Amino acid sequence: MKGVGLAYRRALGAQFSRRMLVLSTAPLALSLLLWGFVLWTGLQPLLDWLQETFAQYEIFQASGSMLSMLGLGVLKVMVIPLLAIALLLPLMIASALLFMGVIAMPAIERHVGNSQYPKLEKKQGGSFIGSVGINLGSTAVFAMLWLLTLPLYAVPPLAWLVQACLWAWVTSRVMSYDALAAHASPEERRELMRRHRGALLAIGFASGLAGALPGIAWMGGALISIVLFPVLAMLSLWLYIMIFLFAGLWFQYYCLGALDELRAGTAPA
Repeated sequence: MKGVGLAYRRALGAQFSRRMLVLSTAPLALSLLLWGFVLWTGLQPLLDWLQETFAQYEIFQASGSMLSMLGLGVLKVMVIPLLAIALLLPLMIASALLFMGVIAMPAIERHVGNSQYPKLEKKQGGSFIGSVGINLGSTAVFAMLWLLTLPLYAVPPLAWLVQACLWAWVTSRVMSYDALAAHASPEERRELMRRHRGALLAIGFASGLAGALPGIAWMGGALISIVLFPVLAMLSLWLYIMIFLFAGLWFQYYCLGALDELRAGTAPA
């Protein structure tokens, strides 16, 4: 895990450089524009639809009884807003990850490659279409698994760990592909994913522990006041972009270092 620690220190040093902060503005602006529009036009219709559905199928009574059994009866009035957040949150994360992968990761790869590994040959084993495909496929699976694990929010520490595991899986797939797209051949990328799967998942899990916090904070804030709903959503988006930026740098430094070792024949089999 020595390479993981070295990549972490390098990513931490680059995270708040002027270049990286400027780079984060494009995916952040796109995310804010997209979700500002969605929340402005679609939030109230979503809340109304959930209210009508719950009333039609008498879900309020069942959910109220379940919350009372868990000692959380006070949350009955917040069931609809919390469910709306739970439905929107994975979509917000998926869009932020997609924007980061498509817009920011190629620039991060050029920055790290030119500054740290200028002699590393570029074999162009990835493509823009491949990046979009793996982003969309992985985040769709992530969103489905997220929704299936929603009941775990009744036990916040467990929900935090499970979500960190989901982040570990999705970021290791998406960001490893983007980090190696320009430099590695398809064969080299598969070999690196096989040899370093544990380290890549560890980087994803560590990033996921931080990445799960904005969502939990968003839900917690909604319990205090539904008026904070859109404000906390926008704040969460900014936090997700910054976390993804750091994770992208961490994966980039680690993956190019591992590729350099592989070509030099010094990587462990």
